[in-house]
Amino acid sequence: MIKITAIIIAGLALGACATLPKTNPVQPDAPDYSRLEYWAAHPDKADPADRCPPGLQEAQATAVADVFFLHPTTFWGKKKMKGWNAPVDNRWLNDKTDSSTILFQASIFNEAGRVFAPRYRQAHLHAYFAKATEKAATEAAFALAYQDVKNAFEYYLEHHNQGRPIILAAHSQGTTHAKQLLRDYFDQTPLRNQLVVAYLVGIPIIKGYFNHIPLCESPEATGCYTSWRSFRKGSLPAYHREGHRIAVTNPLSWKTDSLPAPKTINEGALLRNFNKIYPELVDAQIHDGLLWVTKPKFPGSIFLTRANYHIADYNFYYLSIRRNAATRLAAHLQKW
Repeated sequence: MIKITAIIIAGLALGACATLPKTNPVQPDAPDYSRLEYWAAHPDKADPADRCPPGLQEAQATAVADVFFLHPTTFWGKKKMKGWNAPVDNRWLNDKTDSSTILFQASIFNEAGRVFAPRYRQAHLHAYFAKATEKAATEAAFALAYQDVKNAFEYYLEHHNQGRPIILAAHSQGTTHAKQLLRDYFDQTPLRNQLVVAYLVGIPIIKGYFNHIPLCESPEATGCYTSWRSFRKGSLPAYHREGHRIAVTNPLSWKTDSLPAPKTINEGALLRNFNKIYPELVDAQIHDGLLWVTKPKFPGSIFLTRANYHIADYNFYYLSIRRNAATRLAAHLQKW
């Protein structure tokens, strides 16, 4: 159990220990989305997004909707990989991505729709903490990553969507790109009619960022987006400013008010063991642009001392999000 906690703590601390990248003389090769190996999850291949914790079932074969999932940063300079952008053909990095975020996050949605999750030349973690002198390099790194995301989404639209409802889901760096994707492809286009919901988690979304896509304010609302960032109750990070401008949804009540949602309505969270669901592990309350979470209790949790619960944004609310995706899809289909 101590090992489980150590892994969680390590994940929460990534921002403090990222290896500084060195500029590559050659950009990593671009992914070819006509080939399945450039998808971390795809309905035409077996992948970790197909798996379910005990008692749950995936339904991708009969699903009427699709899920386009963008994974968070898994590239922080290990295994001799250097540069601002990750290669998409590095087996070690892909295995790490698949066994972490694809298994523990993308799998949430395998009942609501077919899961598509592209590999992309993600920016190095340090790009979020870079010095002012590195601004041009980091902007280029994020732009390259977003170009891959756009290419993957356009390929998906042309070859797979066929007018099906779409759930957009992302975490951390994935949300950095997903919010732009939502604005570029849905906000002021007919594709907005196919949007069930967007889960834009782990990155602050400023209210008014979209022109026509509102923040979801009820569990059944559709054509809207949800967003939250998890912190221990009572904490305010030093960099936090103007919280009233940040859009937040409570992932237990699915409302935007500041009323606390008790942990008794949290059907289940996941930690490190994918086969063990923890019911009633954490609560949720919106406070000043953040989602406050009472420190959870589980074997070894005494070692969980950091206030930033970023790595668990999805997994604290695994079953709640899973149920909510199905609820919103049902509401969307009734309107269609």
